[in-house]
Amino acid sequence: MATSYAIVQTGGKQYRVEKGASLLVEKLAVDEGGKVNLRAVMFKDDGDVVLDGDKLERVKVEAVVAEHVRGPKVRVFKYKPKKGYRRRAGHRQALTRLEVTEVRMLSRKPSARATKQGEQKGQATKPKAPAKKPAAKKPAAKKPAAKKSGGASGKASSGGRASSSRRSSSAKKEK
Repeated sequence: MATSYAIVQTGGKQYRVEKGASLLVEKLAVDEGGKVNLRAVMFKDDGDVVLDGDKLERVKVEAVVAEHVRGPKVRVFKYKPKKGYRRRAGHRQALTRLEVTEVRMLSRKPSARATKQGEQKGQATKPKAPAKKPAAKKPAAKKPAAKKSGGASGKASSGGRASSSRRSSSAKKEK
């Protein structure tokens, strides 16, 4: 067992890594052969344990993407007795195999420029596109007013009431 190791976080999970170790993590958007800088959560070296956030920024954990693979098939089966309900599905997780090349404590904190370059090379961060303003909405067109039909339609109007088929029973009795 190596004398120095680190606990790193990627894909919402934590892994114990040493120099030369290989690990399977959730898929990273990095090409095969690309370098990845992993975020350390803890570092141990010859009995010295680093847990502080300021000192953890000096920990360098670098890995190379060996390959992209798919995990084993997981079968999902839903069943409700006496109801005739059965559903079958499957899932295979996309994974990335990483080979850890370096785990060490730097003598000083890396510069902001160096960390940004490392993120662009290895981390699965996408460059942000400039924000676009939404197009101004045009006011809705006014609908033409409905014309009132006079006596030309051939139906007699009864003071604004509906036609005889729609009259209430009390209106029919009044006639």
